[in-house]
Amino acid sequence: MQNVIIRPSAVSGYFYPSSKDTLIKTIEKFLEKANIELSQRPHALISPHAGYIYSGPIAAYGFKAVQKYKEHYNTVLLLGPSHYEYIPGIAYYPGNYFETPLGLIPIDVDSIEKISHLSFIYKSKEAHDREHSLEVQLPFLQYVLENFNIIPLTVGKTSPEHVYEVIKLLYNENVLILISSDLSHYLDYKTAKIVDEKTAHAIETLQPHLIQYEQACGRIPIQGLLLFAKEKNWKPKRLDLRNSGDTAGDKHRVVGYGSWCFI
Repeated sequence: MQNVIIRPSAVSGYFYPSSKDTLIKTIEKFLEKANIELSQRPHALISPHAGYIYSGPIAAYGFKAVQKYKEHYNTVLLLGPSHYEYIPGIAYYPGNYFETPLGLIPIDVDSIEKISHLSFIYKSKEAHDREHSLEVQLPFLQYVLENFNIIPLTVGKTSPEHVYEVIKLLYNENVLILISSDLSHYLDYKTAKIVDEKTAHAIETLQPHLIQYEQACGRIPIQGLLLFAKEKNWKPKRLDLRNSGDTAGDKHRVVGYGSWCFI
């Protein structure tokens, strides 16, 4: 019998509540305040990944956008930056499940097998053990989609073209692509608004080359998505664009957050 390997929650009780009931109530509160009218099913999202008190209200817009189309998705292709481990490419988790206070989410190991031959794909438990960029998306996904698999990929030192290649190999009509990224970091409120608006313009005009290193921690995954979206003729739609100065107070040193869907 095959050993079951579970990646336990690393940031519950820190980035989001560790209590199942409190977590559900928190997500419900964010979703209730995210007013959105969308007449088409999203194929992809860009979503922030900070602590919920900071970025949760912005992230909720993307998850609200896919909630009413939940029966269309059976897999989420999740790509986010590595904050703790050096990865010379893109890393998958060598296990069967990710765990949050809302339960276990199965990893789509068959899809990972489809990309494992690529020279820039790595198997790395360490790349995922402490990483929050993917994990903070999971409780929202569990609440709005209910039954789904994930393809969790942590992105390190690689190219937008490599991310594009992975998306192209794994995408089908039942896959939701989710790019996890915050925007500018630790600028004053006014400057952050200017920089984040530039990033928004690059995303909304499908111009990946306009996004510089300091504009988004998930720059490479975003750029790879934009390459794919351009090929597919998907249209980016801005759902929300704010920063921690809007959600958690201090305007002297803020982090930018944006939510987009692609239709």
